[in-house]
Amino acid sequence: MENKEFQFKGATLGGFLMLFANILLTLLSIALIVLGILQEPNEVLMGLLIGIGAVVLVSTFFVWGGFVMLEPGEARVMMFFGEYKGTFTKVGYSWVNPFINTKKLSLRARNLDAEPIKVNDKTGNPVMIGLVLVWKIKDTYKAMFEIDSQTMAQSGAAQQVGTNVSNVMRAFEKFVKTQSDAALRQVAGLYAYDNNESGNKELTLRDGADEINKQLEEKLDERLSMAGIEVVEARINYLAYAPEIAAVMLRRQQADAIISAREKIVEGAVSMVKMALDKLNSEDIVELDDDKKAAMVSNLLVVLCGDDSAQPVVNTGTLNH
Repeated sequence: MENKEFQFKGATLGGFLMLFANILLTLLSIALIVLGILQEPNEVLMGLLIGIGAVVLVSTFFVWGGFVMLEPGEARVMMFFGEYKGTFTKVGYSWVNPFINTKKLSLRARNLDAEPIKVNDKTGNPVMIGLVLVWKIKDTYKAMFEIDSQTMAQSGAAQQVGTNVSNVMRAFEKFVKTQSDAALRQVAGLYAYDNNESGNKELTLRDGADEINKQLEEKLDERLSMAGIEVVEARINYLAYAPEIAAVMLRRQQADAIISAREKIVEGAVSMVKMALDKLNSEDIVELDDDKKAAMVSNLLVVLCGDDSAQPVVNTGTLNH
């Protein structure tokens, strides 16, 4: 999309210089009016001096309307009778044409900590998900003219107390929040909360944080670029199952964990039994027939896989009884 923003190229003067000059003009106009009053016998001279003084005094009021002060991280959109004349970003105290209307915007980074919302993941499970977003205005032309930020600011002015720029920035915050919720729902619906099937390597919301956050930033960029807003960082900061299924899913996760642990225990026990049999056979400690090997394997598996400690039984007889 074509970038319509450009720097203000109109004439500007130092604010303090014009302030000093305007004070002098004000004093001069007052002096002319007083001097004219003192020339009361000479009506022509009196009228001339008072007229000149009045004209100079009125002109000083127009000069007062041209002073502009900007702090770092701020900008003013300059408009001359509705026509965009550029963006003014010079920091300090300046003076511009008083007939130019200015709209101040903040270019500083802002933070949005969105409340968790309920969405359905890829498998249809309801989950609660929230994000934290850092954003700032990058294109002032789009911010002022591509979306209806001014009308939104005026509609909220009756309920919100603050300056005009505060109302405008609140309008942007509302726009960002709405678009963030939409982008979050879109991304969350593409992935499952977690892998419930063992061996499934599909990316999920729970373990794919970096990739999910990258996609979230891309979706937000697409939605917020129309308003001239740049996404500095976007991260999912809250993720959990919805309360109505949280308890069920917790039991399922616990069952999966128990099964996984049992598999590891059985795998290790079989390895230890094999090692024991091989050791007995290689060192000729005792000869075991198939029945004795089967009994030994059974006993060792019970001992190694059982949850409780095994109770030893001392055999005082022979191996055959």
